[in-house]
Amino acid sequence: MPVYLRVSLTRYAVRDRPLVRLAERVLSAAGEAQAELSLELIGNRRMRRLNRAYRKQDRVTDVLAFPTREAIVPHGLPPQAGMLGDVVISLPTAVRQAKRAGRSADDELAMLLVHGVLHLCGYDHERNAQEAAKMFRREQAILRRVSPVPRLITIHTRRRTKDC
Repeated sequence: MPVYLRVSLTRYAVRDRPLVRLAERVLSAAGEAQAELSLELIGNRRMRRLNRAYRKQDRVTDVLAFPTREAIVPHGLPPQAGMLGDVVISLPTAVRQAKRAGRSADDELAMLLVHGVLHLCGYDHERNAQEAAKMFRREQAILRRVSPVPRLITIHTRRRTKDC
């Protein structure tokens, strides 16, 4: 189950190996242990462009999922091997949301990763309230299975220096 990770940010130091291992654990917990996943962490400007291009919403969002499988595997059948899809996460938005919710940026990143993977698996909280509740329960179950979340990111803060 290869996980292809791409990080195109400089303000954040991402611990690649722990993030890839977490993604592998999420895939396994979601019943997609043999699947491949592309995971990309990007900034807000690029996320806004993607959201505008693919969802016709001209705003930043936290996570987008782009499935590559044409058909969803029926429940009870073994999942297919191959590329499940792409999960794209806006790391600045994740950090902002984590602060607002009073949780760590690492936990927020894990939650968004699980959310994106479930979208790739066919879950859609925007369909109706029942689907939203079903997806939320599945997210919580997977998060419990992959906890504790390791240290994944460090935010590089810019130090201001005073002129003497």
